[in-house]
Amino acid sequence: MRVGDHYLLAVFFDFGDTLADEATEVKDETGTTLRAELIPGAGDLVRELKRRGYRLALVADGRPGTYFNVLTQHNLYDLFDAHIVSEHLGVEKPHPRLFTAALDRLGIGKEGYGRAMMVGNNLERDVKGANALGLISVWLDWAPRRSKVPADASEVPRHTIKLPLELLNVIDSLEREHAGR
Repeated sequence: MRVGDHYLLAVFFDFGDTLADEATEVKDETGTTLRAELIPGAGDLVRELKRRGYRLALVADGRPGTYFNVLTQHNLYDLFDAHIVSEHLGVEKPHPRLFTAALDRLGIGKEGYGRAMMVGNNLERDVKGANALGLISVWLDWAPRRSKVPADASEVPRHTIKLPLELLNVIDSLEREHAGR
């Protein structure tokens, strides 16, 4: 499949307990993470999606330096086409401004929202925010640190995965489903 032939227009990722293992974070006095280990398979997933030609965005809450530090540590920072951080925008997820900033940065208009995917570990922030805009929500049920029960229908993910690399199967299935339409 050539770049541009994808049904899926972009994949957005949360950071903590979606790409980086929050339990391994080493922070400075400002709360900025200096280094952290990745969740098993997260780095391989990002590299494979980029190899396949998908546009990638980080959509995360927290300290901007955190993402630069950890993603650079693992040679992933430059693979993202957009870095959308709550501290820069003055709101946190599930506020739609974080998601629309990523969509705008990637040139995806409202007609394409349903062809963008948000992957995150937090039902209340990542899934609810994605669902509110009609994005494809994927919940990474990996870490024990967040609720595993949706508070209401707005927090029910379209897809659930247990490990990052399982996302490839979700994307492959989605691409097959929409091939030739």
